[in-house]
Order: sequence, then structure tokens, then C-alpha cells
Amino acid sequence: MALHFELVTPAKLVRSEDVHMVVVPGSEGEFGVLEGHSPFMSTIRDGALQVFKTAGGAPETIMIQGGFAEVGDAGLTVLAEHVEG
Repeated sequence: MALHFELVTPAKLVRSEDVHMVVVPGSEGEFGVLEGHSPFMSTIRDGALQVFKTAGGAPETIMIQGGFAEVGDAGLTVLAEHVEG
């Protein structure tokens, strides 16, 4: 099963894809999200978002600044103030 992941800034949709897992730099610490994760919302801190496209694969790192992460029935949405690159 795959997790639907979206990365959004105020200016545009940066990513919308199915992945294995995403590790988010939450304000209370990093947390990993897999398909079927319980719904919740968290603020995020500046840091590295790690996107694992496959189980056991090397992560792609995306630097983000501030915002929120929401896990719901549709998957994980990260609303970042700024995305590098």
C-alpha cells in the first residue's frame, strides 16, 4: 500500500505522489507517516523532510521552513511556508 503525499507552499503545489513513508520535522520532534496512520495535525519546524519512495530505499531530502502537517483519510499534506529548491 502507498501513502499519498502532497507538499504545498502558499505559491504552488510542489509535490503530489504516492510514496512508502515520509519523515516530518515536527515542532515536538520528527515523526514518520505510513499508509493508514491515525489522523492528526502538527506544526513543523525548519528542517529536512525525508521522502521514502520504497521500503528500505534511500530517502530523498527536501529542506522546508515552517508550516503544518496534516494526516487524514487522503494521506499526508505538508503545508510549508518555504521549500528550498
